Amino acid sequence: MSPIEPFATDNPALQRRDWIAGLEKGLTLLQAFDEDHPRLTASQAGLRCGLSRTVARRLLLTLAHLGFVATDGKLYWLTPRVLRLGHGYLQSSRLARAVQPFLQRITSVTGEPAYLAVLDGDEVVTIARNGPQAALNTGYVLGARVPARLTATGQVLLAAQAPEALDDWLATTDLTPRTPFTQTRKARLRQTLASIREQGWALSEQQLAPGQRGLAVPLLDLQGTVVGALGVTLLMQGESAAEALARLLPPLQATARAARHVL
Repeated sequence: MSPIEPFATDNPALQRRDWIAGLEKGLTLLQAFDEDHPRLTASQAGLRCGLSRTVARRLLLTLAHLGFVATDGKLYWLTPRVLRLGHGYLQSSRLARAVQPFLQRITSVTGEPAYLAVLDGDEVVTIARNGPQAALNTGYVLGARVPARLTATGQVLLAAQAPEALDDWLATTDLTPRTPFTQTRKARLRQTLASIREQGWALSEQQLAPGQRGLAVPLLDLQGTVVGALGVTLLMQGESAAEALARLLPPLQATARAARHVL
């Protein structure tokens, strides 16, 4: 099983004496469950997190007592209570609340679902959206997390990273394809991100799922910091990439400029 990447512990703002290792281990353990690992034994969960079976079992029993996991005595799995953690962020995020009216504007002008996404490590997370529940919900429902390299919003956010951070990411990232069209060459991906950084927008086609096209622009605050990405995603039906770009890019760019004044 692939191990779960541990949390960074070198933050100079936190003194080591203030670090609660048990909390770190418990949160790491919650991340051991995913689509490929919906149910795990204590040994399997511990192996994924670099913990012994004994420690993993005690943590899982505590999480079960708190209602975050359930068990049949051998296997453990997440419960809906885990959603409280993510829901709290979505409800309290000032960024998501501030941008929601602008997403409505994008949908009104383009007729397409609009999204606000932020970068979290190697993944891009949708934290606000507006528009119909189209037949392309893979990776675009509220709270969805997908590899950033596979979406237009994720590529915009990766391109905005400092060159050193981007080099480190490219050196370690896994370019396993999701479709026959997914970019799997690091040199090519580096060129793509450099072009996106220069032009200020990203157009992604069939990287995450066949037949899907995404277009995104960076969202900047008043200090010029990239705080997220605005994007639309649509099915590739009867419209060329150039036609989609001409139709969708101007309203996306105009909305990003307007939203900047409230961030």
